[in-house]
Amino acid sequence: MKVKFVLTMDDVVVEDQRIDQVVLDWIDDLAQDEILEISHRWITTQNFLTTRMEGLMRVGESSLTIEPLEETDYV
Repeated sequence: MKVKFVLTMDDVVVEDQRIDQVVLDWIDDLAQDEILEISHRWITTQNFLTTRMEGLMRVGESSLTIEPLEETDYV
């Protein structure tokens, strides 16, 4: 299943530099169980982003949106 991820992070500190907002988006092809696992880890893991992103020291509010795509959305 093709899905679009949009990660929005506010009040970010990367290598001691403060950034108001960072928005990352990407498209991936994943099975539904993989999507559910990512969603579950996002919700339940403390410091999910700072433990996975090199140089990321702090994140204020953040959100992860996962949207299914039709084939015509990404061709």
